[in-house]
Amino acid sequence: MHVSPKQMFRALRHPNYRRWAVADFVSVTGTWMQNLGLNWFVLTKTGSPGLLGLSLLFQTLPGVVLSGWAGSIADRWPARRVLLVTQGLHGVLALFLAVGAWFDAPVSTFYALALLGGVVSVFDGPALGRFSAQLVSRDDLSNALGIGSVLSSGGRILGMGIAGALVAATGVPVLFLINALSFSAVLLAILRVRQSDGIFPLAKSSAAREGVRAGARYVLSHRPLIVMFLLSFVLSALGRNYQVTMAAMSEGQLNAGAVGYSTLSMVFAAGTVVGGFVAASFKQLTLRLVLVMALGTSLLQIASGTTASLWSFALTLFPIAVGAVVLDTATSTRIQLDTDEDMRGRVLAAKAMVTAASGAVGGPVLGWLSEVSGAGRALEVAGIITVLATAAAWLAFAKLKERRAMPADQRWAQLAPVQLQPADTAKPVSVPVREKRATSAARETGRNARPPRGPAWSRPARRLTGRAARKPVAESADKPQPT
Repeated sequence: MHVSPKQMFRALRHPNYRRWAVADFVSVTGTWMQNLGLNWFVLTKTGSPGLLGLSLLFQTLPGVVLSGWAGSIADRWPARRVLLVTQGLHGVLALFLAVGAWFDAPVSTFYALALLGGVVSVFDGPALGRFSAQLVSRDDLSNALGIGSVLSSGGRILGMGIAGALVAATGVPVLFLINALSFSAVLLAILRVRQSDGIFPLAKSSAAREGVRAGARYVLSHRPLIVMFLLSFVLSALGRNYQVTMAAMSEGQLNAGAVGYSTLSMVFAAGTVVGGFVAASFKQLTLRLVLVMALGTSLLQIASGTTASLWSFALTLFPIAVGAVVLDTATSTRIQLDTDEDMRGRVLAAKAMVTAASGAVGGPVLGWLSEVSGAGRALEVAGIITVLATAAAWLAFAKLKERRAMPADQRWAQLAPVQLQPADTAKPVSVPVREKRATSAARETGRNARPPRGPAWSRPARRLTGRAARKPVAESADKPQPT
């Protein structure tokens, strides 16, 4: 169900989110300027696309290895504090990149900085998701994610456009410097978040549910979530690597060259912006919408492989980009809203691992298929696989025992039934003031005064000291005192 144009931007009614959205747009623009600058610098310095791919590998590898610990930290520590550290580190690393490019440092320096940036990004992602979810109400989270998609796509287009204009005029170091400055907007927005403007805290884990192992047990035992992750892996690996297939189609079947690739990139970017608006226009992003979009984009992908001209391919590419953004936004919404809040960081970390793994697998597979059978046939084969994967996921969701017991109006809206917890359920239970005073007095007695007569004395004229003396006192202090 769609909403009115006024409700399409309802998440912006929250003052804290408005501040964050502006800062996020500035940061995304700077990040894409740095991405283009780093790729261009490594490529011109080495002259090897393979070594450029190694730089991208260093940025994504930490996501596969460290995501579990990053999610655990996001669920345990205040997200605001984590972000102040990670966003600050991103700015410092961008400054190091600017200095290295200015003094023409060896390429190994940029590989090391790319690896460190990947490590920081791993810990930044789950905390970022948990923090932004606290800036809007639960009902407005899907709208905030849709607006975030618009800002990310717009920032990507603007950042790459500015970088393309500046890289020849000012050089790569300026791009890195601008990105470093962009993180000051993020830090300022984080510091300006006010409790009085509306904070929607998430539940925190109890001691028994903290840590990487508890998060892994939760994710692996959540069967609907596993099905969603498996579907996301197949779709991301074979249906989202259009940077590979667009280049292959331009050079091969379409015979359009670099100009054609640039045109297709702009068409795809425009589609992602429109897709963000479409996602924001839905009142609720449901599981059925995820499956419908997955099936629709897969069928369009098969059709795109049969096109013979640049513009016919672009006509199929645009709705694919729109559907991909709606699909990704709806998937992220369901993953966050249909899991326990105290596991939010670890669930988002698991999603990041799936995304990183799919990119590492899908790019080489599609590249190999394009070389062996042609880019068009690669799109067709990949599209058929994603159609089958979507059908299998649809059937699995229908057969899962925990989903069959859901009410009919929720069965295809949510992944699984969710029991909402108050944000303070996992906080330590408050101790009555009277009991606090009694305990405090008992501790002071154990430290500074001789223990009372009774169990603390072994026999007359001999007094226990140290730990042996204090332990009975603490035990006795915990017992209710007679009135």
